[in-house]
Amino acid sequence: MVLCGIRIAQILFSDQADFWLNGYVNKQNCFIWSDDNPQVYVKTPLHPEKLTFWCALGAGGIIDPYFFKNDDVQNFTVNGDRYRAMITNFFIPELNNHDVQELRFQQDGATCHTARATIDLLKDTFGDRLISRFGPVNWPPRSCDLTPLDYFLWGYVKSLVYADKLQTLDHLEDNIRRVIADIRPQMLEKVIENWTSRLDYIRASLGGHMPEIIFKMLCHKIIFRIETILVNRMIHR
Repeated sequence: MVLCGIRIAQILFSDQADFWLNGYVNKQNCFIWSDDNPQVYVKTPLHPEKLTFWCALGAGGIIDPYFFKNDDVQNFTVNGDRYRAMITNFFIPELNNHDVQELRFQQDGATCHTARATIDLLKDTFGDRLISRFGPVNWPPRSCDLTPLDYFLWGYVKSLVYADKLQTLDHLEDNIRRVIADIRPQMLEKVIENWTSRLDYIRASLGGHMPEIIFKMLCHKIIFRIETILVNRMIHR
């Protein structure tokens, strides 16, 4: 499939995500609707254990996940230095099995991705085929509806990773690696086909977000409101 002279199969989409051992999901977009303060308290660990990992995918396959850890095998926050170390020591060597001259690499606008040193490093490999904020080809901000890892991969992996009770971060990592390794090429082809359909919609709507993004936001709010009502009923019984 070709779009504006670019073979879609040549694009590698990338991102990183946090997976919590306890299955915690960030509910920053959830709201409680109530005439009175419902006094709802959600008990969460003060310092929940989590893994942060990076991944890249395209129609031709998935680059194995990279887990950000220090020398003590402890998870840490990704910054520019750590992201560039991953690019240099992991990602670029992984590309030995690909024709780099034909690949286009996409990343979002996270600060560690768009630091000048990071952009220069990526341009050394991809040249004008880098798709990124501050890159040769600009990537629009807040475009999770155009990023296959956001609209497909993270949700798909989480739906299977947490199917059994996880006890350790090693168990979580093993599950993540297994689920990603089991994704078939046919599934990725469908994901990328869906990406081109999304482009068609966004062009027709003059840059508007996909309706599913708005719909999911509303659903999260409604579900959280229902959960709150049920909690209130249990409290006042």
